Amino acid sequence: MAQPRIGFWQRVAVMLVVPVMTVLTSKSWLHRENIPAAGGVILVPNHVSHFDPLVVAHYIYRSGRWPRFLGKASVWKVPVIGFLLNKTRQIPVERGSVEAVKSLDTLIDALRGGGAVVIYPEGTTTRHPQLWPMRGKTGAARLALLTGAPVVPIANWGAQEIFDPRTNKLKLRRTHVTVTAGPPIDLSRWAETVPTREVLDEMTDAIMLGVRDLLAEIRDGEPPALHERPAPRASTSEDAP
Repeated sequence: MAQPRIGFWQRVAVMLVVPVMTVLTSKSWLHRENIPAAGGVILVPNHVSHFDPLVVAHYIYRSGRWPRFLGKASVWKVPVIGFLLNKTRQIPVERGSVEAVKSLDTLIDALRGGGAVVIYPEGTTTRHPQLWPMRGKTGAARLALLTGAPVVPIANWGAQEIFDPRTNKLKLRRTHVTVTAGPPIDLSRWAETVPTREVLDEMTDAIMLGVRDLLAEIRDGEPPALHERPAPRASTSEDAP
């Protein structure tokens, strides 16, 4: 697939990240055709490891889009890292202040400008003991209602072998990772509805079931029923808006 047109600092990021990913991972990349070639899109991956953003970003980039991840705003204050995140058009998310409204406006502008916005709907790495997705936060659903952008599920598996959030152990060895994308989740029944808590919860359940079932296709074992998955931690600045 053709690579996205990118600026200088984005090329710098590619030169830094892609060689590392080539050394550390062997890959099964499935159904990249489900990533729209153009236009605003909300991409919703499962989150099994602090390493999987690099795995998912590599997949999205090689699918022809530049990924714009949401991230905890405090990370932007870290020297060098914050500079690179800003220059590569990643999106800081503030919560619990008037800055949260600005974050939402930035997301809406990114989608209306044709961007590929990546939201981890769980808001943090999963706490499920077998690393199945948890219940999601409502940020992706709210954004879909506001913009009408399609919501495309992504499932990844294998990054936990490099960094496992259950043990906090880092193992820098070549590891096989699998990433797949599904068709847009059908949210048409809620189109143009008022974003009540009930509506957002129903949409979020539909999104998380789509992600969960996609993950089930690339790993062994039956996924747990939606109500059997543990809820995420109480809302923090790591959560999507």
